[in-house]
Amino acid sequence: MGSNIEEYLRPGRRVHLSGIGGVSMSPLAEVLHSAGLLVQGSDMRESETVRHLRTLGIPITIGHSAGAITGAEFLIRTAAVHDDNPEIQAAHDAHIPVFERAEAWGAIMRGYRNAVCISGTHGKTTTTAMTTHVFMAAEKDPTVMIGGTLPLLHSGYRIGGGDTIILESCEYCNSFLHFFPTVAVVLNVEADHLDFFKDLDEIKASFRAFAQLTPKDGHIVANADDPGAMDALRGLPLFTFALQNEADCRAEHILFTNGLPSFDVVVRGRHYAHAALQVGGRHNMLNALAAASAAYVLGLPGRAVEEGLATFTGAGRRFEYKGEFHGAKIYDDYAHHPGELHALLSMAKGLGYRRVLCAFQPHTYTRTKALFSQFVEELKAADQVILAEIYAAREKNTIGISSADLAREIPGAIYCPTLADVTETLRRLAQPGDLILTVGAGDIYTAGENLLK
Repeated sequence: MGSNIEEYLRPGRRVHLSGIGGVSMSPLAEVLHSAGLLVQGSDMRESETVRHLRTLGIPITIGHSAGAITGAEFLIRTAAVHDDNPEIQAAHDAHIPVFERAEAWGAIMRGYRNAVCISGTHGKTTTTAMTTHVFMAAEKDPTVMIGGTLPLLHSGYRIGGGDTIILESCEYCNSFLHFFPTVAVVLNVEADHLDFFKDLDEIKASFRAFAQLTPKDGHIVANADDPGAMDALRGLPLFTFALQNEADCRAEHILFTNGLPSFDVVVRGRHYAHAALQVGGRHNMLNALAAASAAYVLGLPGRAVEEGLATFTGAGRRFEYKGEFHGAKIYDDYAHHPGELHALLSMAKGLGYRRVLCAFQPHTYTRTKALFSQFVEELKAADQVILAEIYAAREKNTIGISSADLAREIPGAIYCPTLADVTETLRRLAQPGDLILTVGAGDIYTAGENLLK
């Protein structure tokens, strides 16, 4: 459209949010509302989020229609709302500018002295949440945007009054290239979102461009243990963290108590903080080092890192305890990439349960096809695999792929065409001493919740 969103983000201007109930659209609606804009919106369905926004006085229509945008001076849309959407078509016809959600967050970010943007193929939500805990412990009163629910906030975001904004920053559709990070954190760079990116090289180029958005006095914080990240950022000035390789920030004197790690955070040979984590797994030690590094480069005291990490017990849908059924413990996790499955299942196997039962719902047809053999390999780590049908999200099944294809490759795997079948299968299999995992980025968690009912 050629318009600059910053001209529109002013008190008194009327904005329509298409897909206002989404995880990063609803906080955006609140931020814009609290900044004095006249916010309205639409969503495909009623939800807790939609009802909450209405209590703030934000009018929301259910369903998308051309009439819903009446009165709006500009539109902001979520990635799931495409050009063929009636609201977007109506806006184009009326020459009303349409902006992407990420552009709006990018413009908001410029109002903060520190913008900590946390990127990576996986680990973003957990690290953003850990970083939030640390900055809250330092009483920095940050504004926060997370792609999951953080128990500390009772939501996925908070509107703070401090000079710092902390955002989970996603590479999908290059959306993080609309951001203005002063601290760009890169956790790992692997092949994902291959419905948008051509290959791993294109993904690396995207992460490099993101890191290069930091100003001269900014910081690029990167995982020295991740070959993809190191390759993508080669030659840039980095502040690195690692467990294995040489790095600016390292974990030393590592001790495990009941599967939970504690360690000293050492920066360039000097003790900075002592971390005692309430979450297990090597991946979470790296996530904690990333959060500590972001705190360090912004001059936060080590005690904020200690306090923040000690109180972090996990983000919603990240190995989240749901309850017990027939003596089996049920946990839910958002893992939907082979790397995340690997981290989850290797951690779960170390917890001492009799069996690990993994009910997995693949997310999108393109990802399932592109990473098929990796999914098969990682899922084999579970003692029993139950496969729900693929969650379509934004796609149509033009590939002709099914979870039944995965099941054929995994010894003993059970394919369930519906989530009701998943619940019934888990009910039949559950035994005392089992760990039941419901895993995926779709609605698989409902299978576990229905089991508990």
